[in-house]
Amino acid sequence: MSASLAVLKVELRWLKRDHEAKVCKLELQKTELEKLKQQYQEKNKEVEKLKQHYQDQAEELISVKTRANSTANQVEALRKEGEVKRVAFSASLVTSASVTFGPFNTYNPLVFKNVVANIGNAYNPNTGFFTAPVRGAYHFEFHIYGRGLASHPTGAVLTKNGDHIVIAYEHQPSHSAKASNGVTLLLEVGDVVLLRQWQNSLIEDNLNHHNTFSGHLIFTM
Repeated sequence: MSASLAVLKVELRWLKRDHEAKVCKLELQKTELEKLKQQYQEKNKEVEKLKQHYQDQAEELISVKTRANSTANQVEALRKEGEVKRVAFSASLVTSASVTFGPFNTYNPLVFKNVVANIGNAYNPNTGFFTAPVRGAYHFEFHIYGRGLASHPTGAVLTKNGDHIVIAYEHQPSHSAKASNGVTLLLEVGDVVLLRQWQNSLIEDNLNHHNTFSGHLIFTM
């Protein structure tokens, strides 16, 4: 009886130690698992940070591209605006020989065919029309020349969309006659400015180019 009890006590102590060992091992595994779990959470946070970082970079790249496109559009708009703002022309009546214009019993359009400059191509040497390419203030000057005759003056009128604006007129019985004038006009896009020969007048021109019509854009509005 006492021998069996001793054996049981030994077995109980062994089982107790085994249980304690297993509990200790389990605690170690639990601690290790907690460490692994913490490491996973930290790695997951790093991954989230990297994802957010890449997302921020992608958004910044889109923003940079948008700004670049906007800047490019602004540069192109400024380039086109600069081209439109460069408007100036000057022309004389004839390209060769001596020519007498008139007299006519109506206001006859004058076509200045000898183009000296036509920056912006707003002046048409085939029609004599200057067509405003942009809204703005324009300045025009013209000089008209002819022989002095008692029967016929020398003159021309500048018109805007068919309306008489200013006239250059000279009438003397002998020698030569020359008249000049100038004006600044506010023009809308498509407005037409041209010169018409004054009725019953005579105008003469030759290779010395006495008769000229000039204009330029001062500023846009």
